[in-house]
Amino acid sequence: MKKLFIKLAKILGFEIIDQNQFYSPTLDKELNEDLSLLNEKSIVLPLGEVKISRNVKSISIIIRMNTEVEIWDQNKKRLFEQPKIEYSYRSIKSLIKSINFCQNKYPKIKIKTFIIDDNSKDENLDRITKLIKDKNIELVPLNHDDYKELIKEQKSKETFSNLASLMKSFKIGWDQSEDLIFFVEDDYLHFEPMLEEMVASYERIASQLNKDIFICPSDYPYLYMSNEKTNILIGNKRHWRTVNKTLCTFMTSKYLLNKYWGNFEKTCLDRNEPFEKYINEIYEKEICLSPLKSLSLHMTNINSSYGLAPFIDYKKLWDENK
Repeated sequence: MKKLFIKLAKILGFEIIDQNQFYSPTLDKELNEDLSLLNEKSIVLPLGEVKISRNVKSISIIIRMNTEVEIWDQNKKRLFEQPKIEYSYRSIKSLIKSINFCQNKYPKIKIKTFIIDDNSKDENLDRITKLIKDKNIELVPLNHDDYKELIKEQKSKETFSNLASLMKSFKIGWDQSEDLIFFVEDDYLHFEPMLEEMVASYERIASQLNKDIFICPSDYPYLYMSNEKTNILIGNKRHWRTVNKTLCTFMTSKYLLNKYWGNFEKTCLDRNEPFEKYINEIYEKEICLSPLKSLSLHMTNINSSYGLAPFIDYKKLWDENK
């Protein structure tokens, strides 16, 4: 009778929880295991099941890399005070780990990665090339001449370069993505489960809201420096909060990139104040989420409000990716 009941529950789409044995016979899993099934159902105890209506088919990851400029628009040193190539290298290495972790968990999702290189020295480019060898990563050189007629003249070469690489990343997202797009800067260190958690949380929350969203991997300090109200949502394995500001590292969909292309393009045509002014305008209409606690660490100056997320073992994450 018990076996028949379990089969009937499966047919009807119900899950059985045996709290005495801490086990689900319909899922054939311990309750401390991952109970969710990608593109089918998201299960979080004790909240139950969310049917997934917003399936994730593919992810385009677009990294903007500059191995020369220490901190754009600042004269300060980053945490650990190393040359910029060291941050770019460890950032990409940590991202590769996270991609592999996600791909092993969700092998049906297509993941393609692009690195936009902004005129790296040969020795730096050689180091990155060796790191990405035999990976599904395309190295794309940035040609500043392609944007001289498009981007307004800037006070510094570094600012023009930053705007050009951002425009290049948005254009690759427009031209070559099919579903989700993850725009990433090269001074973030990522925890290994970062991409898996973002994907699983994206599909859960987007299914609940019945709309595509923006999702950021970092819990920025500046989010706690004003008394702004926020909503807390349950993701795959952690809480997420609604935010109305991000930097230029975030995940969204091809649909939302197309819908707000004017905002993305205006972000790149001139140096705005704040830099992300037109991206942040989108969050007045769309949902944007940030994790609690952080999935990625923005490696800036230790006192920067745009940098180090709270309650993270910075040294451990840095050492793990050398």
